[in-house]
Amino acid sequence: MDFKIFKKDSNSRARTGEVITSHGSFATPAFMPVGTQGTVKTFTPRELKELGAEIILGNAYHLYIRPGLDIMRHLGGLHSFMGWKGPILTDSGGYQVFSLAKLRKITREGALFNSHFDGRELFLTPELVMEIQETLGSDIAMVFDECPPHTEDKSRVRKAVDLTVEWARRSKAAHGMETQALFGIVQGGCFPDLRKESVERTLEIGFDGYALGGFGLGEEQAKMHSIWDEILPLIPERHPRYLMGIGTPIDILEAVASGADMFDCVNPTRYGRNGSAFTRQGMVVVRNGSYADDPGPLDETCGCYACRNFSRGYLRHLFNCNEILGPRLVSIHNLYFFLDLMRQIREVIGAGNFPAFKKSFESQYDDDRR
Repeated sequence: MDFKIFKKDSNSRARTGEVITSHGSFATPAFMPVGTQGTVKTFTPRELKELGAEIILGNAYHLYIRPGLDIMRHLGGLHSFMGWKGPILTDSGGYQVFSLAKLRKITREGALFNSHFDGRELFLTPELVMEIQETLGSDIAMVFDECPPHTEDKSRVRKAVDLTVEWARRSKAAHGMETQALFGIVQGGCFPDLRKESVERTLEIGFDGYALGGFGLGEEQAKMHSIWDEILPLIPERHPRYLMGIGTPIDILEAVASGADMFDCVNPTRYGRNGSAFTRQGMVVVRNGSYADDPGPLDETCGCYACRNFSRGYLRHLFNCNEILGPRLVSIHNLYFFLDLMRQIREVIGAGNFPAFKKSFESQYDDDRR
């Protein structure tokens, strides 16, 4: 993997660049649509490419459970399996162990838990997680980490930092795929000193890129933004900085201003399936009765297929009739919205106008709109 920086904003830490992988390159700042189980829900690879996606995310935990490594090997890895020819990043499954699994037992060796799918007992270790991701053949793999819940218990978060660092060392030692980059993960909750310590210890091990994990779990937004602003600059400029699981427009703008390069989140498709659309003015919930006879598009400023062709009234009708086209169209809009936002961010950073763009966007965006 190679990372090139093209432009730095003079009034913030925002920057544009390019990550080059064995399956092509992608421009940064980048948003990665989430294809947890080998598919970005309801989208074909061709549609993703047409929307502007350059890299997508897969999940080692879910693909290990289904279809399993034997089938994945037989069918040639994740790129071939899902028909996506561009770069893929695979998450290690640490967050899924935290959020989905039952009867967890975390030890220094690994994580013992019962599958959320069929209840069978599984034991994930850093070494097995590396084997899974090498079998998937992703372009960027993540170390196995422990993602603690949001808590004010500092001793609990410290244990997660210590374990994540130990697992990061073992992940790197077990990783042997030369065409696959490996990213380290920084934990530490909302404790700045633990975050700094985690960065320092992870940098000592040495990775191709670095991610901040464990956000979006209930912490205050202002505190979260403060941590990003303090911790992201500690990651050397020559490495991509990945903020895991962050996916609201305001959070992305704040993180880009702090120096983040890569993002992923299920929000575009999850909200789309529920009839909620991201717009420049805030959220539009098309199920609401106020949109029943609304002739306007989801977003007057949007150029996506859904906004160019369908009204809010029609979309509300589709959801009320449980027609699958409704979730499809709102998901198309949402993914276009996020990918186009990243395109605009790269454009204004290149032109030296990022602070003005950020201020203008934030002044129009209403978090409470429905």
